[in-house]
Amino acid sequence: MDDIRLNVALLRRKVPNLTTAAKSIGIRPATVSNLCTGKIDLGKAEVRTLVGLATLANCSVDELIIRGEKISMIETQIKTLDFFAPLVKGGTTGIVARPGMGQVVILAELLHRFKESDYTTVFLLPAKEHPVLEGTTELADLVTTTTDETFQKLASLNGDVIFITDKSYIVSGELFDLQEKLVAERIQNITTILVDLSGEVVDEEMPYGPLETLWQLDADLAARHQYPAVHPIYSTSSIIEGGDLDQRHFNLRQRAQKLLRRYRELRSVVSVHGLDKIPITELETYERGERLEAYFTQPLFVAESVTGQQGKTVSMSQTLQDVDSIMEGKADRFSVDELRYIGSLEIVI
Repeated sequence: MDDIRLNVALLRRKVPNLTTAAKSIGIRPATVSNLCTGKIDLGKAEVRTLVGLATLANCSVDELIIRGEKISMIETQIKTLDFFAPLVKGGTTGIVARPGMGQVVILAELLHRFKESDYTTVFLLPAKEHPVLEGTTELADLVTTTTDETFQKLASLNGDVIFITDKSYIVSGELFDLQEKLVAERIQNITTILVDLSGEVVDEEMPYGPLETLWQLDADLAARHQYPAVHPIYSTSSIIEGGDLDQRHFNLRQRAQKLLRRYRELRSVVSVHGLDKIPITELETYERGERLEAYFTQPLFVAESVTGQQGKTVSMSQTLQDVDSIMEGKADRFSVDELRYIGSLEIVI
């Protein structure tokens, strides 16, 4: 069977208020979200769901499904993002987090890293002032204050663009109008990252509409200062299903999530009853899960003045090698502290 995926961009354009629309015809917003990000294989979707979405978008089911077209990732060299939920080139990514969980730091780090790339970064400022953005927006190549100004800037640029803005423009409907104008002008080289500085997205079923990538931050990781605090289970990307994610990456991600899921269950027991209450047969799982969790922390360049640690870049190929080594027990001789904020395993081996 050919690779198939949902035409997320079409769905975004045609159905601005997808959450309400989906509910009105008996489709759970979570189902739509999981189909968009690839958490649910499109080939396993119910026919009535696809027909319902096509009806909402006023298109045919064939138009709603993209066949055989590969999608590609933008490598950020931030381990946890690239491994668990790759950034889709030309797609839309949403960050789900409450204030104080590190989402602005992630935005700042991405802006910093893209300075050395072929991408031009454009930051559309929220309508309201947000002091938390101080020092972050300055890292963008271009900063705009209205969607009209943003359109003019985007239309004048050549090459690939990373566009970042706040959820407030979704609520107002201005972002959808902007995207319609970009489509009309055949401007398709834009990768969008959405953030909600209010933190209200955590309590909403589908806060940004259809997404190719979802980065959900984890309160538990943030509370334990395990940054970037990206949830390894709930963060996902459409590139995982039918994209250009190679088989090795796909398999390692599946194995790592299975390990971390069980580790988290065991950790809840340890936190209440102590390590002695874990069955001896589960001790290896717990310890390797703990090491893997520690490995996915990473020093960021924009935080050097605060942490005193030099920022690290880790290639996707190196991350895959390191994850495989940890799960195969080749890093068992290292303590958790030795693996935390190291960059790659090459530093400690």
